Amino acid sequence: MPENTPISAHSRPLERLAETARDYAEQATAGNTSSAYKADWKHFSRWCRMRGVPALPPSPELVGLYIAHCAAPDDGTPPLSVSTIERRLSGIGWQYQQRGLTLDRKDRHIATVLAGIRRQHARPPRQKEAVLADDLIAMIATLSHDLRGLRDRAILLVGYAGGLRRSEIVALDCGRDDTSDSGGWVQIEDAGAVLFLRGKTGWREVEIGRGTTKATCPVHALEQWLHFAKIDFGPLFRRVSRDTTRALDGRLSDKHVARLIKQTVLDAGIRSDLPPRERLALFSGHSLRAGLASSAEVDERYIQKQLGHASAEMTRRYQRRRDRFRVNLTKAAGL
Repeated sequence: MPENTPISAHSRPLERLAETARDYAEQATAGNTSSAYKADWKHFSRWCRMRGVPALPPSPELVGLYIAHCAAPDDGTPPLSVSTIERRLSGIGWQYQQRGLTLDRKDRHIATVLAGIRRQHARPPRQKEAVLADDLIAMIATLSHDLRGLRDRAILLVGYAGGLRRSEIVALDCGRDDTSDSGGWVQIEDAGAVLFLRGKTGWREVEIGRGTTKATCPVHALEQWLHFAKIDFGPLFRRVSRDTTRALDGRLSDKHVARLIKQTVLDAGIRSDLPPRERLALFSGHSLRAGLASSAEVDERYIQKQLGHASAEMTRRYQRRRDRFRVNLTKAAGL
């Protein structure tokens, strides 16, 4: 830069680059995760203000006191679960990192307190019930054959066969680069459909083959929805008008998938041995992913790839009772 050139002449392009860099940095973290981390920092900052202590710079002693408060509040608020406390700790650390600071989670003031919380309060993880193939067939049978029913049938079948998260289902577009908030797109072929998904670990392809019958084929259900809804561009799954005669422009919320699963579980009479409230608590959007992982009788590595898991151990968490006692070490040991 020449000596006599004012810095302001170069500041505008640098400001634009800085804004672009911030946008890319925000894209590095999933939207839901970013929102959760912001809420974590807001809670921690408020806790600090209420006690007259600064949240900056990082203080392991202070953070240790904070997570102790989360586990055993002294202000009448309900205690947080161990998983929520760990998430809060991650959120606080992430926020410090964005400010160019570092929180040492291995510091004894944090590590020993967290270890004590885990020992005293940790419980086995609550897993949602898997929607198995017979359950899914019963669920889609409860849906109408109007436009809303066609859409919801495609959501359930595609979500199940693809092992998709509810956020991945509603983020799909018809084609590549259709919308700015797209999380992927679909390519329908003779043998099935290929989904290009932007997940937690980057882009991945998910293949959904055609089924044995049209009634339960996810690709056929998707084709029917797109044909009658007259959709060939933009969001794949959309809201429907009150009279169910036309598809609207707005993308569906992922909460619709969760509500759809719970409602069709009730309507299909699944787990009718339990009261309605308990049945609703058993099922969620993850029930579709768990159902595929538990039902598909194929090599585990194919399920792992379909679900987009980095490790086989994570995939096994979704396999509800599938592999229990398949290998009997008691008998193998001679007993």
